[in-house]
Amino acid sequence: MNDSNNDELLSALGKRLVSGSLTDDELLRTTGESPAFAILPEANVIKIGGQSIIDRGRKAVFPVLDEVVEALPHHQMIIGTGAGTRARHAYSMGIELGVPTGVLSVLGTFVSMQNARMPHYLLAKHGIPFIEPVQFPQLPLYLAERRAAIFFGMPPYTFWHRNPSVGRIPPHRTDTGSYLISEVFGTRSMIYVKDEDGLYTADPKKDKGAKFIPKISAQELLAQDFNDVVVERPVLEFMIDAQHRRSIQIVNGLKPGNLRRALDGEHVGTIIHAD
Repeated sequence: MNDSNNDELLSALGKRLVSGSLTDDELLRTTGESPAFAILPEANVIKIGGQSIIDRGRKAVFPVLDEVVEALPHHQMIIGTGAGTRARHAYSMGIELGVPTGVLSVLGTFVSMQNARMPHYLLAKHGIPFIEPVQFPQLPLYLAERRAAIFFGMPPYTFWHRNPSVGRIPPHRTDTGSYLISEVFGTRSMIYVKDEDGLYTADPKKDKGAKFIPKISAQELLAQDFNDVVVERPVLEFMIDAQHRRSIQIVNGLKPGNLRRALDGEHVGTIIHAD
């Protein structure tokens, strides 16, 4: 039997990985020396908020979908959906029943999936498909043929979801899942469509003194430790170690034209970036 460590087909790094330990910090550092390949550099990930947009119904959803259709000739779009109020209801019931975080993640996943199905049917006449995680290998074809695809934003951790440091609500939800798609595929942008103009120092719906922040680094925002943040905190943490998606943009989807302006590269809303 040939010794794989002496295989001449292995690169120097390959030989080190075969014979070394994957907990060796020095060895792990060498794995980051070569650049990561951007798989879909022309695509834009758009996350449509569940509670902020979809839960508002026709008056909020239709204008956003109209902007998606308008942008089809100009931009490739991977559209994720949030879970919204129904997920919060499911979480409350699950917590009262005593189910663990991994099961709560399953409940949130199915609500996010329902919210993805609705815009999918509304956009079906434009040939925009709904895809599940198992179909992501076909995503390049969908984007080349139809320019867009819809997925549910909840990452498929389900039972494997880590416990949060506080409480039992899954810490990695639809903001995080959408962000990870943008990072892994090396997309052109990550745009969150919310019901606020962007990031504030507090929830502007509850605090009239909240100040708008047009641009800030993820590191600075985490250090500020605001009680209310417009995106899930894990997104900020992941961004610091990201290789591709080192900035995100938050826009107000209730204001017509904001999504299209963000797709066109305008600084509308808030941009959060990694130093």
